[in-house]
Amino acid sequence: MSIDPVIQRIQAEVKAAAAKPSSQPAQWRAEALRLDQLMAAEAYGQPAAVETEDVFIDPPGLPRLRLRLYHPPADRTPTDGGADANDPDGGPTADQPGGPSDRRGAYLGFFGGAFRQGGLDFPSVDWTWRERARRSGSLVVGVDYALAPEHPYPTAVEQGHAALEWLAGQADRWRVDPDRLVIGGLSSGGNLAAAVALMARDRGGPRLALQILEVPALDLTGRHLDLAAARGLGAPGFLIKFGLRVVAKTYLGPRAAQLARQPYASPLLADDLAGLPPSLILTAEHDILRGDGLAYADRLRRAGVDATALVYTGQTHESSVFTRVLPSARHWQGVVNQALAACSNTNHPRTSCATFSRESTL
Repeated sequence: MSIDPVIQRIQAEVKAAAAKPSSQPAQWRAEALRLDQLMAAEAYGQPAAVETEDVFIDPPGLPRLRLRLYHPPADRTPTDGGADANDPDGGPTADQPGGPSDRRGAYLGFFGGAFRQGGLDFPSVDWTWRERARRSGSLVVGVDYALAPEHPYPTAVEQGHAALEWLAGQADRWRVDPDRLVIGGLSSGGNLAAAVALMARDRGGPRLALQILEVPALDLTGRHLDLAAARGLGAPGFLIKFGLRVVAKTYLGPRAAQLARQPYASPLLADDLAGLPPSLILTAEHDILRGDGLAYADRLRRAGVDATALVYTGQTHESSVFTRVLPSARHWQGVVNQALAACSNTNHPRTSCATFSRESTL
């Protein structure tokens, strides 16, 4: 189907408001923030009033890392109520009694932005993490990883693994069940989440209960780009491929062609995906990265990993947060919130992390 008309209108407004592209990191990041704020006023839901706090850790040999903790409301604990497409905020609200251990699951989240922009203070990022804490009853930990080109690969991946180790080590402090750790991210953040999951498997932990990848970029060589999806965007294939090469070079540096084949840069190209956590992958019909997500789900299943991939028709790469104006975006967010709630709820067995998608979205 064609791109949802609501998305087309918002994209046209943003395109008309966009400034001339800059080659300076500070300028392109400021412009990205301005456009995100513009879309927030137009299409995002109202941010949830949850308690937040910033924590700083100093991983050896890496830049100092800021983590933002989004605490679920004190009087609410996880439930696995269904996603409601009519709910303007997207999905269930956690309001059921907790399990006897009084422990929660935790979600370690990575924002998107082509590895070079974005951050915890972007409205789309802050809104998403707030809603996931409020709706799922999980502790949400946003990772403010170092950006390229100043901090090229594998800095952000190593920081992500350090954040995961920190979270597992702080489980008692935050009333987190260490067997219910979830990792996830959107776009380039999905790449980092998948890479950290691989790294955790390879290094013997921490153990993950679930990974949630949203419009993830999983192959930086570009071999899995879905150019058919670009037709609805009116973008020629050669321009799409050039754009990915620019992103890869910015993130990977001058050896981009070689490094892009490494599994922590392109998780889809890993030789072996066995032993990874159950996976929920959400993709959009009009997104060139749709092929990455679908191919990864297929490879995960072939490796014996429980994986579900959902394709949202009419949606584009960035439209999953348009919950104020788009029912399908509300459903998208509800599905993710429901997955987190099912995994976090100590009233349910840990296997609910693995079986959520098959039981709840058919």
